[in-house]
Amino acid sequence: MSSLKNLEVWFITGSQDLYGEETLKQAAAHSEEIAAFLNSNTNIPVQVKFKPIVKNTTEIYDTIVAANTEQNCIGIITWMHTFSPAKMWIRGLQALQKPLLHLHTQFNRDIPWDTMDMDFMNLNQSAHGDREFGFIVSRMKIARKVVTGYWQDEDVLERINIWARAAAAWHDWQGAKFVRFGDNMRYVAVTEGDKVEAEIKFGFSVNTHGIGDLVEEIDAVTEDQVNAILKEYENLYVLNADVSEGGSKRKQVYDAAKIELGLRAFLEKGNYKGFTDTFEDLHGLVQLPGLAVQRLMQDGYGFAGEGDWKTPAIVRACKIMASGYEGANAFMEDYTYHFDPKNALVLGSHMLEVDASLASDKPKLEVHPLGIGGKDDPARLVFNAKGGKALNASLVDMGDRFRLVVNTVQGIDSKEDLPKLPVARVLWQPEPDMKTACSAWIYAGGAHHTVYSQNLTPEYLEDFARIANLELILIDKSTKLDQFEKDLRLSEIYYKMKH
Repeated sequence: MSSLKNLEVWFITGSQDLYGEETLKQAAAHSEEIAAFLNSNTNIPVQVKFKPIVKNTTEIYDTIVAANTEQNCIGIITWMHTFSPAKMWIRGLQALQKPLLHLHTQFNRDIPWDTMDMDFMNLNQSAHGDREFGFIVSRMKIARKVVTGYWQDEDVLERINIWARAAAAWHDWQGAKFVRFGDNMRYVAVTEGDKVEAEIKFGFSVNTHGIGDLVEEIDAVTEDQVNAILKEYENLYVLNADVSEGGSKRKQVYDAAKIELGLRAFLEKGNYKGFTDTFEDLHGLVQLPGLAVQRLMQDGYGFAGEGDWKTPAIVRACKIMASGYEGANAFMEDYTYHFDPKNALVLGSHMLEVDASLASDKPKLEVHPLGIGGKDDPARLVFNAKGGKALNASLVDMGDRFRLVVNTVQGIDSKEDLPKLPVARVLWQPEPDMKTACSAWIYAGGAHHTVYSQNLTPEYLEDFARIANLELILIDKSTKLDQFEKDLRLSEIYYKMKH
């Protein structure tokens, strides 16, 4: 993924005209120093831009409206250095269209016990001013993240980093386009959804192209292009003799390369950020795209199979949030269980289309029969995924709202060769345990398609869901089924009342 440094958040400090010119100069200098520190911190992936202190209704409104219209501004950070009467903020907050983080801090870490006087108190009263601002934001029911602590503390910087990445993902969704080749897999429920409501609510669009439109791009691929990408495969992957030049299955690799080049050209020309296809609509394709999908996901595109357009969107969002991190965010599916009571495991995969960024070792490029789709044997990358802390997240349409279901898991390094399963394999242990996690997932209506993240924590998705006004259901170490069911019922009531 590309760097997020072209994006910016605005640092807006509240005060009022009451304090006089000298106090306001000090407040501005302090605010500028905090913004510069945040901007220079390597843990925060976006630019933090200082904006002049706002002291009245007009300045607040004008600054927020400017943030709304600045294309690269993905959100605002507010801080009340002094007291800032919150009625001044109403009009500006009514106009706010960007994510909001309220930084509850103060310029000085410690109280200067021996020298503190009333001038110091008047200047450094964030404990006072931030509560006034917090009230009006709560009264107006505006979603925001509140981060409390000294502005140089590592945990404060990390929480700002997480919010900034969530805001960047939300920004990436605005005006994003996802393409659906063909329709939904027949009779499947959870991969369907209201594309119009998604565009209204989330800002991205999903539209269908016939598979013939893709075939035209594939047919336009030249021999030189294919030969160049075949050399790339040879450098990046382990190739057995049957898929190497002159091998019995080289033709299938050649065809897979053409599909990748054509698919990449289609996505680039249409400025798409993700896509979905279905094995039930392959007219004109010689094989189901497998290798092509794996490589495109590794380059940052969102994807899911069988016409599921919601999962490519959340895969893409997670890739943006994790930009620059080690590890991967990949389309995934719970395929089968290992119900050993002492070592219960989920085996995840998806026929062909699992992002090779997950791989623990150099992937193998292989060709094998698929058994569905009725086409030629497809090429794919075969590997085991790295273990470690991870999560699964599923975006589903509940009819009256969208829901994001998240389960924290522990990825497991595979000790089995699985010689007869020539697909990408991912093993994990759900938290808090297999029975609780799987039951809770089913109670919540989570889909079989997910994004599997090796580098995000629930806080990233909590921040993203807050920005997107999206219901989030978390299954983690603390989950107990009896309370979980009650929480689901309460959430149902909340969203029905809200809407």
